Amino acid sequence: MQKHLLLILFFLSATITMAQEQFRVVSGTVTDKKGQPLEMLTVALEGTPLGTNTNAMGYFEITGIKSGTYTLRVGGVGYGALQQPLDLTSGNATLNLSLSQSQQVLREVIVSAGRTPEALDETPASVYVLDSRALQLQSQITTNISNILAQTVPGFAINSNTTSNVGQTLRGRNVLIMVDGIPQSTPLRNGSRDVRTIDPAAIERVEVVKGATAIYGNGADGGLINYITKKADASKPFSASTSLAGTGMLFNSDNTLGGRVSQQFSGKVNNFDYVASGTYEKTGVFKDGEGDVISPVYGLGETKMYNGFGKLGYNFSEKHRVEAMYNYFGSGQNSAYVEQLGTYGETPTTGVKGEHLGKDEGTRYNHNAQARYVGKNLFLNTDLELSTYLQSFYTVYGWTSYFENGGQSTIKSNKKGIRLSLNTPFELGLAKANLTYGVDYLNDVTSQPLVDGRTWVPEMDLKNAAPYAQLNLNLNQDFIFKAGYRYDNVKVGVEDFQQLVLASGAGGEYVEGGTLKFDAHTFNVGLRYTGMEAFKPFISYSQGFSMIDVGRYVRGAKENFISQMDLEPVIVNNYEAGFHSKLGIVSFSGAYFISTSKLGANLKANADGVYEIERAPERVQGVEALVDVFVSDKITFGANVAYSEGKADINNNSAYSDQEDTYLTGLRIPPIKITSYLNVKPVEKLNLNLQWIYSGERDRFEQNEKGGYSSGEGPVKAFDIFNLAASYQATDKLSLNLGVENLLDKAYYLPQAYWYGRDDNFTRANGARFQLGLSYNW
Repeated sequence: MQKHLLLILFFLSATITMAQEQFRVVSGTVTDKKGQPLEMLTVALEGTPLGTNTNAMGYFEITGIKSGTYTLRVGGVGYGALQQPLDLTSGNATLNLSLSQSQQVLREVIVSAGRTPEALDETPASVYVLDSRALQLQSQITTNISNILAQTVPGFAINSNTTSNVGQTLRGRNVLIMVDGIPQSTPLRNGSRDVRTIDPAAIERVEVVKGATAIYGNGADGGLINYITKKADASKPFSASTSLAGTGMLFNSDNTLGGRVSQQFSGKVNNFDYVASGTYEKTGVFKDGEGDVISPVYGLGETKMYNGFGKLGYNFSEKHRVEAMYNYFGSGQNSAYVEQLGTYGETPTTGVKGEHLGKDEGTRYNHNAQARYVGKNLFLNTDLELSTYLQSFYTVYGWTSYFENGGQSTIKSNKKGIRLSLNTPFELGLAKANLTYGVDYLNDVTSQPLVDGRTWVPEMDLKNAAPYAQLNLNLNQDFIFKAGYRYDNVKVGVEDFQQLVLASGAGGEYVEGGTLKFDAHTFNVGLRYTGMEAFKPFISYSQGFSMIDVGRYVRGAKENFISQMDLEPVIVNNYEAGFHSKLGIVSFSGAYFISTSKLGANLKANADGVYEIERAPERVQGVEALVDVFVSDKITFGANVAYSEGKADINNNSAYSDQEDTYLTGLRIPPIKITSYLNVKPVEKLNLNLQWIYSGERDRFEQNEKGGYSSGEGPVKAFDIFNLAASYQATDKLSLNLGVENLLDKAYYLPQAYWYGRDDNFTRANGARFQLGLSYNW
C-alpha cells in the first residue's frame, strides 16, 4: 500500500508541475494527393512521447506540448513518411499535410505490440504486418486465411490443407489468435481451429508479434496474430464493392467447381461512419496433382463458408469516439466422399464415393462482438480506451469409433471480457516517456461434449483478472527503451462429472470437481536504436505464458479431486536480437532468438498413438531474415527465410545434449521455410505476382518398437511450388483477377502428411487450383 501511495504522489506531483507550464497545440488534417482524408496515420513529435492517429476525417490534434521547436513525423501503412519542422515558441500551429502512396516504406503503424499505436521500425520486437494490399493480393490465390499466413509470415508453420491447424506453430510455440484483440483460441481445450475463424474479406490487415508476449495474456508464448477488421471509407456518404469469383481445379476439373461472392458497403454521414460486408463461398472437390480426390477428413473441399461483418462508429468530437463491431463466421462440410486408406510413405490416402457416419463437421458458428470507447487527451494528456467483448464458438469434429458406440466430439467456448487501457505521456529526467497501463478481465467457459449430449470434458469456468503496465522511453531521440509487467490471476472451476466411457472400456469413473488456481508474473524489456535508416538494431527479453491443455487432463483425470492436479502454466522466456536496414532500394531485416521454458508442455504420442503431455524444460532457437528490393515502380522482388530447432531437457540438467534429451516433434517444430516473390507491372493496368514457396527436410527421430513412427516423428521431405496472382484494372471501377495455387500442378505432400507417421494422414496437397473473378467498386 505504501508503494502504491508513493506512486500516486509521484503522478500528482508531475501533474501539478505540468499544470504550471504553458502548453502548445498542433492540429490539422492529412489527405492524399487527391484530397481524400487519410485515417489511422501516425502523427507524432519526434523525440517525445506525444502523438496520435488521424481520425476518419484525416484530423489530428496533439496537446500538452511545451514551447519550443520540433519535428512532426507523419506516416502510415502504404504511405511515405513526412517530416515537418515546427516552431511552437510563440503559439499553436495548424497544418494541412498531404502524403503520397509508396511501396518503398516499411509498414509503419501497429497497435498489437504495445496496445497503443507505434511505429513498426521503432518497436524493440519482431513484428510482421500483412497490410491490405498484400492481403488482397494473396486472397486472389486462396481465401483460406490459414494458407495466406503460412505463405507470407516468416516463422509461421505451413498448414495442413484441412480445417485443423495442428502443428501450425509460431517459432515452435503456441500462437494467440485474435480478432480486434478478442481471443479466438480455446486454451482450456485446444481444438486447433482458431486460425481459420474469419474471412479475409472482413480483414483490413494482420499484425503478427513474434516471440513470447504477455500484453494480451494467456496463449502467446510464441507470439500473437491479430486480425484487424475493416475500417469505414470516410471520404463519401456511401460506397460499395462487389466481388465475384469462380474456383476449381485447373486440371481434372470434374466436380471441383465452386464459387464465391462478397459484398461490402461503407461510408460516413455526419459524425457516423459504417462498414458492413457479407461473404459466401462454396468449394468443389479438392484434387491432388495426380487428379485423385483428396481425403475429405477435416477437409476444405465441398465446404460452404459464411461470413457477416459490421462496424458502426460515432465521433462525438475529435476527442471522443464510440464504436461497435460484430463478425460471424461459419463453415460446414457436406462431402459425398469418404476416405480410402493408403500406405504411409508409399501411396496417399484419398477420397472415394461413400456415405458418412454422423453429422457434417465444421465450425457451426463463431460470433465476435465488441463495443469500444476511445477518449483522447482526457486528463494529464491521457488517452483512454475501454472495450467490452464476447466470443461464442462451436465446432463439430468427425465421427469416430474411439467412444463407446462411436460418436462425434465438439468444442463449445464462450468468452466475455473487459479491457481498460490508458496511455499517459510525461517526462522522466531528460527522457520523454509514456506509460501504458490498465487491467483486463476474461471469463472463458469451455467444454467438450459429444453431439449426442454425452460429456467428454465438462464445463471449465476460467476467470482471470490481469493488471499491467508498459513504459516507453525516448532517450536522446535515437534510443527507444521499453519495459513492462503483467500479473495474471487465474482460477478454473470444474464441477463434478462422470468420465465418458471409451470403446476400449476405459472411463466411467466419477471425478470430484474443484478449483485450479495459479498466478503468472511476466516481464519484458527491450531497446532499439533508431538514429540511422541504414541500421536500426534491437535487443529484447520478453516473457509469455500459456496454460497446458486443461481439458485433456480433466477428461482423463486419475486424481479423485480436480483441485489436486498440478497444472503449472508454461512460462516462456524469449531472448532476441534483430535489426532493420534500408539502403536505397533495398529493405532488409533479420532476427535471432532463443526461447526457453523451465517447464514445457510437449504433446507426445507413444507407439499405440496414445498422447500424453511431457513436462520438461525446453529450448527453441532460430533465425529469420527478410529482404525486399524496389527496383522501380514496375518491378519489386523479395524473399524471407525462417529456420528453428527445439529440444526437451528430459533429465533436467540444462545440457540439452544428453542421450535422454529429445528433439521436439513436428507438432511443434517445422522444417526450414523459404518464400520469395516477383511483382511486375508490365503496363499500368496489369499487375503480376509470382510466388515461390519452399519447405525443407527434417529427420530427427528413429522408428518406434512397432517399426513405424510415433505421431509427430515421421521424417519430412522437401517440396517447392509456385503460385500466381494477376489483376487487370479494366476501368476505374472494374478489376479482373486470376489466382492459381500450385501453378505447375505438382503432386506433393505437406509436412503434416509425413510427421504424423500414419496411413490416414498421408494425404497429398492440392494440385493446380484456380480462382477467377472480378471486383466492381460502385
